[in-house]
Amino acid sequence: MRRSETGYCDVLVIGMGMAGMASALFAANRGLKVVQAGLAGEIPFSSGLMDLLGVHPVENSRTWEDPWAGMESLRKDIPNHPYGLLSRTEIESALADVFSFLDEQGLLYIKEHEQNVEMIMPTGMIKQTYAVPSSMWNGVRALKAKTPCLLVDFHGITEFSARQMAEVMQETWPGLRSARIPFPGKNNQGVLVTGEILAADMESRRNRKELLNAVRPLIQDARFLGFPAVFGMRRTAEILAELEQEIGIPIFEIPTFPVSIPGLRLNDAFARGLSRKGVRRLTQSRVLCLQQEEERGFLLRIGRDGRECVARAEGVILATGRFWGRGLVADRDRIREPLLDLPVHQPDGREHWHRNDFLDLRGHPVNRAGLEIDGLFRPLDRTGGPAFDRLFAAGSILAHQDWMRMKCGSGLAIGSAYGAVKGFLRTAK
Repeated sequence: MRRSETGYCDVLVIGMGMAGMASALFAANRGLKVVQAGLAGEIPFSSGLMDLLGVHPVENSRTWEDPWAGMESLRKDIPNHPYGLLSRTEIESALADVFSFLDEQGLLYIKEHEQNVEMIMPTGMIKQTYAVPSSMWNGVRALKAKTPCLLVDFHGITEFSARQMAEVMQETWPGLRSARIPFPGKNNQGVLVTGEILAADMESRRNRKELLNAVRPLIQDARFLGFPAVFGMRRTAEILAELEQEIGIPIFEIPTFPVSIPGLRLNDAFARGLSRKGVRRLTQSRVLCLQQEEERGFLLRIGRDGRECVARAEGVILATGRFWGRGLVADRDRIREPLLDLPVHQPDGREHWHRNDFLDLRGHPVNRAGLEIDGLFRPLDRTGGPAFDRLFAAGSILAHQDWMRMKCGSGLAIGSAYGAVKGFLRTAK
């Protein structure tokens, strides 16, 4: 393996998911020299929605219209949750920075008076979330008003059924109808897989005209029109505005199953915007070795494209995720952190990782495994002190949280990234 020198940086962020992206953003915004390294993150597999806190306690399935009130309850019940280390003001500031950054990249997010909103999902279920892409906002409006609405999908699409959605929601939204049309420019004999190819097809004016011709006769009494999220990668707002002008009623996108175009748009916006801010991004790379140098900084070996890069950093932020991102690895007898063998908070034995009932409303103890941290978001060693003075952690690798059941994934990632960068600045003084 060939070796090259990438030079010095203030902060090296390990991870390409939401926590890694947010960490790189916050560090760059504060004038720090940033390198971001890692394999492909999980953002392309996300719905594109931004969750802050939707459910607590999970065993009671209690949902919260006011996520901030839910957060206060969470802090009392689970004081070790990462939210317990952050004030409301800090989380609000972190979210505002991310939303402003995404808006600059052409990806506008909308929220409602610091309250959660409800969005229809491709299963026909309703999800509470904190902010949605502007392309989905009319769906929030339509659902809230239960206005007559037409949901449209396409022949050959296997991950999205307008009919299923309408049938599941028949009792709560009686004015919801469904229809299926040919996908513009396709022969309707193959399977359609949502992704960048479909999004690119919808950027064709000819295909959009074909779409309008197919939909117009179906509208009838509908006051809103919903589609799977396929309307382009970077020109979505422009495309939807044009379609709405032609058809005369508001249109909205609905998240699809992974890989989702809203997730791809979000990932693309972060990647473009961070590069513009001067972040050096080592994509499709893996940190092979991390060791502390004499003066508190770190030396890292990074494998990429058959080459090995060497980087020096004053501080490192671990935003490597859990099992999927390989931030945590499960062996036969324990869960471990593979890069530095940091101690992992976990059940006492493998037999206690999962409860007897797979669908237990409390979730499984293994889903709250992770790194314990101090008030500066530094992982702890086996004595209870910080493992390294300038090593920080953010995102789902942190212990004492079950982001999937609590519906707090984006808020956890963004808030803890803010805390990690703040911690670095404190130690760098």
